[in-house]
Amino acid sequence: MRFPEKFLWGGATAANQCEGAYNEDGKGLSIQDVLPKGFKLITDEPTADNLKLKGIDYYHRFKEDIRLFAEMGFKVYRFSIAWSRIYPTGEEEQPNEAGLRFYDEVIDECLKYGIEPLVTISHYETPLALAKKYNGWADRRLIDLYVKYCRTLFERYKKKVKYWITFNEINSIIHQPFMSGAILTPKEQLTQQDLYQAIHHELVASARAVKLAHELMPQAMIGCMILAVTIYPLTPNPDDIIEVMKLERNTYLFADVQVRGEYPAYAKRIFEENDIHLNITNQDKEDLKNVVDFVSFSYYSSNCASADPTKGEPTGSNMTTNLKRNPYSKVSEWGWQIDPQGLRYTLNRFYDRYQKPLFIVENGLGANDELIMQADGSYTVEDDYRIQYMNDHLVQVSEAIKDGVDVLGYTAWGCIDLVSCSTAEMKKRYGFIYVDLDNDGIGSMQRYKKKSFDWYKNVIATNGESLIE
Repeated sequence: MRFPEKFLWGGATAANQCEGAYNEDGKGLSIQDVLPKGFKLITDEPTADNLKLKGIDYYHRFKEDIRLFAEMGFKVYRFSIAWSRIYPTGEEEQPNEAGLRFYDEVIDECLKYGIEPLVTISHYETPLALAKKYNGWADRRLIDLYVKYCRTLFERYKKKVKYWITFNEINSIIHQPFMSGAILTPKEQLTQQDLYQAIHHELVASARAVKLAHELMPQAMIGCMILAVTIYPLTPNPDDIIEVMKLERNTYLFADVQVRGEYPAYAKRIFEENDIHLNITNQDKEDLKNVVDFVSFSYYSSNCASADPTKGEPTGSNMTTNLKRNPYSKVSEWGWQIDPQGLRYTLNRFYDRYQKPLFIVENGLGANDELIMQADGSYTVEDDYRIQYMNDHLVQVSEAIKDGVDVLGYTAWGCIDLVSCSTAEMKKRYGFIYVDLDNDGIGSMQRYKKKSFDWYKNVIATNGESLIE
């Protein structure tokens, strides 16, 4: 099965999970610098137990890492820019030149190997100062600050970067308001009115970024990114079907606005039933008409839902705790449902709905890998379980392409081991490259190729023909 000739094979990382150097070269604090345990705890200041402060030292080792990506044959590399490296508090008059130079070097290193940069503008790393001063995206003033930040990036990198994403997993703000939206109000105290007003601010900011990108970079493509919460009814009971329809709208709402340029009809009922009265200006409505060029998304697993909360076994998922396990699916070490066909299903559902190019920008298997010594004295990880997971998902991507879906590319999540988003640990590893660092922050930071490294290299080299159906 050959993929389209221009299919963009690659991998993805996030600045806050790999760069480290949290206080070097003028960088300000981000919300991630006070999340030492992932979702579970917010500290007043950075603490020594926060592995993200050092990450995998990508800030100093990015040339070595990108060389390894090039050795695998990457056509594209998705990475994020840390907002607080460019504007330390988010409100400076002038950007931090040292931060801009760092990303100049990262981008140039990619281009040296013929790798297209895919830049995520905001990936769960809003400047902490904006959370403390404005309660993050709950405040409309963040729109202008974000657009100023975007203008700085677009003007600096417009000749070098063709692919952009406005917000990482924008719909995750429903599940994690602080990490996703820098909203310091505790989730249990946050009203639906305040939450959806913050969502509206992000949607307007995204649309204004799209407009600016089209003006400054007419050859570029700028997209939205959705956390694909793929849900099946637990049973054929019509109540379960309707429950899934309602839950899916927590995902679709965000893409509907960014692709269609206005709020969908079903939003009216959601707002009425939750006593939500959004402050939407006439300018907001005009701004929202600036729609994205592609829809990107993350996909790791599928879930089930039931109208009866007593039925089914909870997934234990890190964000969608109200969903149920599918009795027909295998599960990972972290309790995530392994459902390759769900990726084909998701691709078709998005494409049927939007008729826009799609980009799978996160997919992979988190596992507790073991580094072993081989007969020749070198080290590797025998991660056949990861190879199987990715092979099976990519086969389903091929099926979706045969279905007629326009898929731009695939960037495997955590192509090099990095600090986990949900738990801020190292033991949940996704990479093709093992990083010698443990959960206590101890290790040499040495990089080792896993078995999956050569496997993925071969998949790219054969443009998918080496995949096993």
